[in-house]
Amino acid sequence: MDEVFVSIVMPVYNEEKYIVNCIDSLLQQDYSQNLMEWIFVDGMSTDNTKQLIQQYIEKYPTLIKVYDNPNKTVPYAMNIGIGNAKGKYIIRLDAHADYSKNYISKCVYYLNTTNADNVGGIAETKSRGIVGNAIAKMLSSKFGVGNSQFRTNGESGYVDTVPFGAFRREVFEKYGGYDERLTRNQDNEMNYRIRKNGGKIYLANDIHLSYYCRDSIKGIIDMAQKNGMWNVITMKLCPGSMGIRHFIPLAFLLSLILLPILSLFIKPVLYLFGVEIVLYLILDIYFSIKQADGGREFLLLFILFPVFHITYGVGSIRGIIKLLSKEFK
Repeated sequence: MDEVFVSIVMPVYNEEKYIVNCIDSLLQQDYSQNLMEWIFVDGMSTDNTKQLIQQYIEKYPTLIKVYDNPNKTVPYAMNIGIGNAKGKYIIRLDAHADYSKNYISKCVYYLNTTNADNVGGIAETKSRGIVGNAIAKMLSSKFGVGNSQFRTNGESGYVDTVPFGAFRREVFEKYGGYDERLTRNQDNEMNYRIRKNGGKIYLANDIHLSYYCRDSIKGIIDMAQKNGMWNVITMKLCPGSMGIRHFIPLAFLLSLILLPILSLFIKPVLYLFGVEIVLYLILDIYFSIKQADGGREFLLLFILFPVFHITYGVGSIRGIIKLLSKEFK
């Protein structure tokens, strides 16, 4: 296998809880440090993120670089990092994760041996604490997140999107950088742009990372609402970049609102609404039992599934309202 110089680009913002584990996992990579550079792009963190990174810079001054990102969001960070990167391959990583020892070497292997423009792997969702572990299981369930291959242990092959991604440098030269309008979904949009222009995205199920999700109900509600909102905004700004599965929570929420209203005028609609509720509860119970480790976790999952789906739908409604606002126009 030909070894090539690789640039790791990582947006960071207030990551003091995760950055040490993340960097330690990079230090254990089986890919030569002489063939890597790690570029951290900081969104003006207000915690100890930069100080913690600085401690590693003192030990590895030629390996690690830090740049500031006054605009704070991920697409700006990625474009700053890509603009300063020297590598033939550019691997976008996240500080909320740690990586298997062969993560980088496997990414390089598949970029070398396939015709993919972007390569990624399987993200095992993890968290901390009782609530966090239940949230992680929900986000790894097909009932929770649909057919997201990289979250639900999909098979190797060409796909629509992968988490983060290992890119050939020429991808950005041919198709442009990250869309700086998108606070979220910038990876989906980039992968859509690659596919739209004839490129390919490859998921390899022997590439593994552990992603640390929210560890509180408040945190997952906030994430769901923001994701739901940005799905709608992204659909408007970048038509075609979002899949049908991203809008199923919106359809579900609208059905919960509209079917009871319609049943006041069309009686059979009430039976349809009843069937929907019963089917949802059956699926909720089934997947909660399937995922849970004990009765307490079952109850948490039983609550989390509808909370996540409904608040995701609420976020999408907020996105529609935002699109109609004078501010957006």
